[in-house]
Amino acid sequence: MKKLLLIAAVLGLAACGGSSDIIYKPAAQKLPQYIKRIAVRPFANKTQQFGLEEKITLKVVDEFLKNGEYTVSPDNAAQGVVVGEISHYILTPVQYDVNMVPTLYKLNVIAAVRLLDKEYNRYLWEEPALQVTKMYSAANLPGGMTEEQAREALWEILSKDIVLRTVQGFGSVSSTSSKKVPSNEPPPAPAPAPTAP
Repeated sequence: MKKLLLIAAVLGLAACGGSSDIIYKPAAQKLPQYIKRIAVRPFANKTQQFGLEEKITLKVVDEFLKNGEYTVSPDNAAQGVVVGEISHYILTPVQYDVNMVPTLYKLNVIAAVRLLDKEYNRYLWEEPALQVTKMYSAANLPGGMTEEQAREALWEILSKDIVLRTVQGFGSVSSTSSKKVPSNEPPPAPAPAPTAP
C-alpha cells in the first residue's frame, strides 16, 4: 500500500513539474471580422460522373443559408469565396449474394475545397482531400437506396463539413490533410525594386 502511495505521489509531482514559461496560446479560430458575405463558386468536376458539380454547389449554398451566420451573396459582392473541386468519385460493390449480385455498395467522394479571402487575395483555409463515404444496401433490398439517393446523402455530409469548417473555424479540420492557418496579419508588401548605382 505504501508503494502505491509513493508511486502516486511521484507521478503527481512529475505532472506538476515543468517550465512555467510555457503558456498555451490557441491558434486563431474564426474568419477575419471584415468577412461578412460568402459566395460559393460552382464546383469543378474532375470525375467521369456528369452533373455532380451542380448538386454539391446548390447543397453548399443551401447549407450556408440554413446556418445564417454569413450572408450568401454573388461572387463580386462577397469578401470570402468557397472554391471547390470534386476530384474522385468511386463506387465499389463490397458485398454480393450467392448469385454474385451486389447487395452492398461503398460510395466514396473526395473534394478539394478552399476559402478565398478576396480582400488580401489569399486562401484562409484549404482542404485538398475532404473525403466523405456512404455505405448503402442495394435498392431492391429492405432499407436499400439507389446510387442517386446515396449521392444526396453524401452531398448533405460534405456541405455540412464545408460550412462547419468555415463558420466554426480552422480547428474543425475534417480531412486527412494538415491544417493551414494563416497569421492574422496581412501579407507583407512586396520589396521595393533595387535602385541603380
